[in-house]
Amino acid sequence: MKKTILTLSMVMFSFLSTNAQESTRIGGYLGYGSEIKTIGLGINAAFPIMENLTLAPSFTYFLPKDESSIVKTTFFELNANANYYFLQDDSFSIYGLAGLNYTNVKVKVEDFGLGFGDASVSEGKIGLNIGGGVNFNLDKNWTPFTELKYVVSNFDQLVLVAGIKFNL
Repeated sequence: MKKTILTLSMVMFSFLSTNAQESTRIGGYLGYGSEIKTIGLGINAAFPIMENLTLAPSFTYFLPKDESSIVKTTFFELNANANYYFLQDDSFSIYGLAGLNYTNVKVKVEDFGLGFGDASVSEGKIGLNIGGGVNFNLDKNWTPFTELKYVVSNFDQLVLVAGIKFNL
């Protein structure tokens, strides 16, 4: 009975144990912001700092959104996240993320020959990220991934991204 319990415990532990990524990764992605309602292009990296934990900075530039024929809004965000890997398998790795976010919004009004000139205003806010993601371990040199996070700030929004990371 003791051997059975020990064997079952070891099997369960092997399914729950995790190993963080062992190499630095850098990549790119496409994203979508729920508030700006436009596509973003981004770059990211993942630096292992300890077992099951990576530092994951990223930058996303959301394509300009035309509010009207003369008003254009642009967003960009800079993130400093920590990813904690809590489940890893040969084919995928699941992680939770938390971190800091800086979002900048710029609104530009174009003159179109009315004599007033172009005008613009921008504002930046710091917020928090919370979310999670999945790495799909298909190849040892590159890793497709998807991530979902919520940005908590004056510019709250849900951001969904999908992309690829390359091992360095």
